[in-house]
Amino acid sequence: MLALRLTRSARTAVQLRRLLVTAASAGTGFLLLSTLGHALGHPDPASSALRLAWCAVPLAATVYFAIAVARTDPGTRPRPGLSAIGLGPARLMAVSAATTALSCALGSLLALLVFLQLRGDLTGMPSDGTATDFLATGRPLPLPAALTLLALVPLSASAAVAVALRPREPAAGAASAGRTYGRFGAYRRTAVRESFGAYGRFGKHLGAAARGRRTAEAAPEREGTAEEAPGTAVGTEPAGSGPAVPLTPPSGLPWGIAVLAVGLAVEAFASRAGGGGAPGDRPSALLGLALTAVGLALAGPGLAHLCGRLLQTVRPGALRLLAGRVLMTEATRIGRPLGVVCAVLSAAYAMASLHDREDASAGPLVVLGVLLVAGCTTATLLTAAVEAKQARAGTTAALRRLGAATGTLRRAAVLRAGALLALFGPLTLVVAELSAWPLAR
Repeated sequence: MLALRLTRSARTAVQLRRLLVTAASAGTGFLLLSTLGHALGHPDPASSALRLAWCAVPLAATVYFAIAVARTDPGTRPRPGLSAIGLGPARLMAVSAATTALSCALGSLLALLVFLQLRGDLTGMPSDGTATDFLATGRPLPLPAALTLLALVPLSASAAVAVALRPREPAAGAASAGRTYGRFGAYRRTAVRESFGAYGRFGKHLGAAARGRRTAEAAPEREGTAEEAPGTAVGTEPAGSGPAVPLTPPSGLPWGIAVLAVGLAVEAFASRAGGGGAPGDRPSALLGLALTAVGLALAGPGLAHLCGRLLQTVRPGALRLLAGRVLMTEATRIGRPLGVVCAVLSAAYAMASLHDREDASAGPLVVLGVLLVAGCTTATLLTAAVEAKQARAGTTAALRRLGAATGTLRRAAVLRAGALLALFGPLTLVVAELSAWPLAR
């Protein structure tokens, strides 16, 4: 009931994102049902298993989009005072998982109704055409198998949301930044055990707090230039809610480059081995294509961090310094979905040269799958941008109180988007061409 109330009372933008999750779940459910219809009409189990394996890609894209929508839901975000009425982080996580399950279950129900309508089970008038053999018209539809396939999306999405939003213990060293309770109700648990009454000595905890402030103030000076201090303040989140600007790139960049190179090498080996143009006849080519996509996704945060670094090179002004520091702070949040979008675009371009155009029966399903994956990844990127805007809302408000013009903040946002497009756009084209060239031979 609480999940239904939070769903009903959400804002228009939140409801729109949930409807998009429902639409993505409906598309994935229809693809899963089409594999069942193909299995009923064709006795070849290998072909049906291959079609079911292809459904893993839109299923993963739908789950990824559902996680992004759940993370930006303001109704299930932990806030002060909610734990007193029984809405702690664990309860809000459960509510968010239940809301995701409801949205996906509604999409699965819509997919079942559309599939039954096209089969003619509801109206008695099935659709005709050469590209509708996946409907298995005239054959009884096994309801347990259909419900099992339709339950994959709600169960997977709700479980992934529960894992992504689960309450986490504070990292080592983060306890001193926040307020924790030590022995006898004292604030700030220390590493050295204190004797009884030691905390109550006059000025003991004040001296520790002053030493902590001096350490934080001396950190920018140890990094080098004096202009990095205001940039660090710009890239941080509101007080007590996030870390400072990461000066080291994310650790996934070397691994992403290595996996990308391995994927391109596997595709080149598949082109030399030959084996036909159908996707099922070239598993090594599909493996190389998958490794290439994974490499781009892993390298995305590191490349976004590199963009922030490049914006601040060669005597940056206030605008470039602001855009670069914010981009470095949001490298993981924005870079990962951006890398996934680039991977999807390059894989779609490469698959266009590998797809068997003579198989007209799979044409509508292929188009639906490509649109579903591309739409989910693009919507995830836009949702991540909304999440990043929400995360830096306190910093933006502080800059405006200090006199920063609204036009300056907008120009910094445009500069960040332009820098990302200038790096990821040519990279996507190059990877797509390198992937398509050996597969088309």
